[in-house]
Order: sequence, then structure tokens, then C-alpha cells
Amino acid sequence: QVRLVESGGGLVQAGGSLRLSCAASGSIFSINDMGWYRQAPGKQRELVALISRGGSTNYADSVKGRFTISRDNAKNTVYLQINSLKPEDTAVYYCNANIRVRANSGRYVGTSYWGPGTQVTVSS
Repeated sequence: QVRLVESGGGLVQAGGSLRLSCAASGSIFSINDMGWYRQAPGKQRELVALISRGGSTNYADSVKGRFTISRDNAKNTVYLQINSLKPEDTAVYYCNANIRVRANSGRYVGTSYWGPGTQVTVSS
């Protein structure tokens, strides 16, 4: 069983910073891409940032220059440093990871896993 758990969300004033963490645990063989998504009230979930196992990154245009994604492969953890927060960054932030596990058949299978989300609220 694989589980992702986010932490680090909270209430912060505009211009402030937060650091989100997401740790994967369980019967993990390897983790490929990891990423952060967010969903604001009444809106669809959107990609915020992605990072490959090798460290290549991609960001949504709306967060470039303010958000930084990083990962620690030894700890199966991905981070999101959020600076210069704006009220429009208010959302539930979700962690996602493409994880390979060993199935009962003995084969290795890749599956996308999601964390339960962590709330980020930015006051103006």
C-alpha cells in the first residue's frame, strides 16, 4: 500500500511564504515524476509544478519565479517553496507522484497516486 501525505499548508498574509512537503511511504520500488497541483473553490484542479526523478522542472506560468519545486529521492519527498504569495494562490494543494510498485504477479506496475491535499489560504 502506498500513501502520500502533504504538510505545510496554512493561513498567510499576501507577500508571505510557505513550504509544502509531501512524503510517499509504503511498498515503493521507485518514484518517477512528482508534482504539485492546486484546486481553488469553483475551479478545476490545475498543475502548479512538476519535477522528474533527475530534477528537471516545469512550472505553470502563473507561478514562475515565485514557486520552487524540489525533491529528496532518498526520503521519497517532494517540496514546494512558495514565495510572494497572492490571494489568488488560495487553494487546496495536492501532491501527485508516479510510483512503481511490485504487483502480486511479480511484475512492476506504475500508478499515479494523490495525497489528500493541504489548504493554503492567502489573506490580502
